[in-house]
Amino acid sequence: IVFLSCVELIPQFFFILLGMGGASLYLVRLAKGPHVTWNKKNNPEPWNQLDPTYQYKFVAIDTDYKNLKKEGPQF
Repeated sequence: IVFLSCVELIPQFFFILLGMGGASLYLVRLAKGPHVTWNKKNNPEPWNQLDPTYQYKFVAIDTDYKNLKKEGPQF
């Protein structure tokens, strides 16, 4: 009886680990984004070096980033 209850928990542990793994990968992706500054001495504003066609959002439904033009001065 104890063995049967452990077998029934295997799918639950699998999906919990799958969810935790996906959340961890998403947090790593967020930490490596262009809006995050880890080294303020060498590159205090990394977002100014990005091309205006860079897709900032994870999913861009309405915005076509290929047709965007840079507005404002070059720093």
